[in-house]
Amino acid sequence: MPIIDRTPSLPRRPVPMSSTPPARVDIAAFAPPRAATALRCFLVEDSPVIRQNLVATLEEMLGVEVVGTAEDERSAVQWLHEDAAACDLMIIDIFLRQGTGLEVLRQARQRRPGTRLVVLTNYATPDMRKRCAELGADRVFDKSAELEELIAYCESLGSGPAGLTG
Repeated sequence: MPIIDRTPSLPRRPVPMSSTPPARVDIAAFAPPRAATALRCFLVEDSPVIRQNLVATLEEMLGVEVVGTAEDERSAVQWLHEDAAACDLMIIDIFLRQGTGLEVLRQARQRRPGTRLVVLTNYATPDMRKRCAELGADRVFDKSAELEELIAYCESLGSGPAGLTG
């Protein structure tokens, strides 16, 4: 049985030809908006495994630029005093193999007043949270129970200038 095309045919009209080439479409205009600059972070953590995993998570999942790391108080304080690398966020472990993150926190608040200071510790007791807040911490997160909250906080900071001022 033959197939019969019953769709109405449209009259064909000549299409005027233009001497100008067709406009180019900028595909980047359809990409989701990105922050003008990545959130920059300095990390103070003595455990190599935690440090490597946190750097990978921040960089790969959140697009954070980790500008440096330190594994003890001396290295972190030296970076605060000598390194000109700007950072928006410092993540600081309190109990380090050498020295304490509390001193890093105190000096970071003095030397970099506009930087967000976050404590990531296994000892996030109410007393420790209070002490960190007194030394200038913006937030304190428990390593064993609040990693998702830390990631969400970093993501909120990286969502644009409003995140850094809020």
